Amino acid sequence: MLKDKLILASQSPRRAEILTSVGWPFEAIPADIDESRFESEDALSYVLRLAQTKAETVAARVASGRVLGADTVVVVDQEILGQPCDDDDARRMLSLLSGKWHEVVTGVALVSKSQTSVAHQTTRVRFAELTSEEIEWYISTGEPKGKAGAYAIQGQGALFIQEIEGDYYNVVGLPVRLVYELATRMEGKNGQ
Repeated sequence: MLKDKLILASQSPRRAEILTSVGWPFEAIPADIDESRFESEDALSYVLRLAQTKAETVAARVASGRVLGADTVVVVDQEILGQPCDDDDARRMLSLLSGKWHEVVTGVALVSKSQTSVAHQTTRVRFAELTSEEIEWYISTGEPKGKAGAYAIQGQGALFIQEIEGDYYNVVGLPVRLVYELATRMEGKNGQ
């Protein structure tokens, strides 16, 4: 398996849970960067830039190790949905997702002192039609706060998911198989 401990450039409990669940030793060090999207920046460019910036910011503060940065957005009808700023924003996002397919796009960057690998994963998710009562109930749970697209597929938001095409862990917030592939490739290059 993998030799080096990972440094997670994030304070996301979901990303930490995923790494813990697969038995990957890691330390979490938040990057604390400005996550504002540039004007006319598309979803893919945005998540790749943020993932790499997070990883490079933390890598500059540590002596050694591989630093993992990641960022996730939801895209529906060409609109990029990040985390809702309040309940009204969550209500708007859930209404947009209701009865539709959307994409969850995660950018991933793995940075060491000598190498940088950047990649992304896209998963398609279809929401059921939501009633206004369901939206209000879900907002009242508090779960939409801090979640891209205002829902958590691994929580009560699962009640509204009709179908998924692709990597489930990507929707949670970290495409762990993609991270593993990048890390093993990086280890292979270091071993040569």
